[in-house]
Amino acid sequence: MTFTWNWQIFLQQNGGGQTYLQWLMSAWGWTLSVALCALVVAVVLGSLMGILRTTPSKALVLLGNAWTELFRNIPLLVQVFLWYHVIPSMFVSLRALPSFVLVVFALGFFTSSRISEQVKAGIQSLPQGQRYAGLAMGLTLPQTYRYVLLPMAFRIVIPPLTSEAMNIIKNSSVAFAVSIAELTMFAMQAQEETARGIEIYLAVTALYFVSAFAVNRVALWIEARVQVPGMIGSTR
Repeated sequence: MTFTWNWQIFLQQNGGGQTYLQWLMSAWGWTLSVALCALVVAVVLGSLMGILRTTPSKALVLLGNAWTELFRNIPLLVQVFLWYHVIPSMFVSLRALPSFVLVVFALGFFTSSRISEQVKAGIQSLPQGQRYAGLAMGLTLPQTYRYVLLPMAFRIVIPPLTSEAMNIIKNSSVAFAVSIAELTMFAMQAQEETARGIEIYLAVTALYFVSAFAVNRVALWIEARVQVPGMIGSTR
């Protein structure tokens, strides 16, 4: 028995008056929106926590370590449910937030714990003399981080940050659990309506691949532009 492909299914209309192709493109947009917003949250918070973990202050180090350990040791799906069901019940002011924002926070906080480790490792890989040189020139500690340490550290951690950016696109699939119409939810619902799961899931898989691959190519271009000869990751 042979399988008969039916790619015309994407040109048929669903119950909402749009074609499955239009629905697929809308779901792709939601996936990219969740991933991009969560990535911004993750990079900002992850960088901050990674920096705190390399400061001389024991209190700041403890704060950064506590954040990192908390969010990286709880499964992502559990964090999504906590943000969706538990936290709004505990804090009345958060009840009006849409599920999109809650998922962005859950995914962003989860990924920030991983980025924290990478930023910490990038800073610690630099020679201690760079920190001392910045302080000896009269720079304050924040200025030393801003002008001396972080420009080099971020160049070093571009490859692992690229992996996190790719992972956050794939991890955005957990948004289906709180009824955000992203690619995974589209695939599940469209497969039930059309009984053409092979075509549906292949199309969704292709879009996930294209999204992650595009991030990889952009990151490689950035890495090539900012690399410093003689540093880790440099090809010169």
